[in-house]
Amino acid sequence: MCSKIQRINTYEDDRFEKDILKQHGAFVIDGKYKCSFRIINKDSSMVFFDREIDVLELIDEFRFYSEHIINYYDKNMKLIKAFQPIKTFYINIKDIQPSQFYVDKDKVKAVETFIGNEEEICIPVFKLEGYFVSLDGHTRLYYAVTKKYSRVRAYFSEPGDYLEDFVAEARKRHVYSPFDLSLISHKEYEQKWNKFCDDFFKSKK
Repeated sequence: MCSKIQRINTYEDDRFEKDILKQHGAFVIDGKYKCSFRIINKDSSMVFFDREIDVLELIDEFRFYSEHIINYYDKNMKLIKAFQPIKTFYINIKDIQPSQFYVDKDKVKAVETFIGNEEEICIPVFKLEGYFVSLDGHTRLYYAVTKKYSRVRAYFSEPGDYLEDFVAEARKRHVYSPFDLSLISHKEYEQKWNKFCDDFFKSKK
């Protein structure tokens, strides 16, 4: 078992390739060992890892963010692990209720380097009072809007117990679809979104 797993969320880190950082596929274990994921198609990823780590544990960690990736290969394209396919379906972008209200401009720039069509966008959703709510993938949804895509792929996932409150807050701010998301600078995003999340979870303690 790995004692500490850190996901790298910046786009500048000399330990990892740029494309992996842009896909948020970089992890550091116990402060010194590395594991990275390079998504190669809509359901598969290559995994590069130091031999000291438990790669299966890291795959499980990565799948927390990307359940639709089900095939994992080593650097020689030898299969490490495969999961049962999950059911995906197409959903019109206009029918998705965000659970977030801001989009980071730097994240949009990163996303545009590896998404080439609507087929490559797959987001987790859940059903709330008859409508679809996006659990994650708001940057990709915003990018889809800018590219005038009409639909994306989605799959059902379990929401955290805070998601309904996030949706209610989004609606208070007149965010009813990805078309309503606000694009702001990375600095503003860290200030506004992080502050909202910090204040929200403090209020729940």
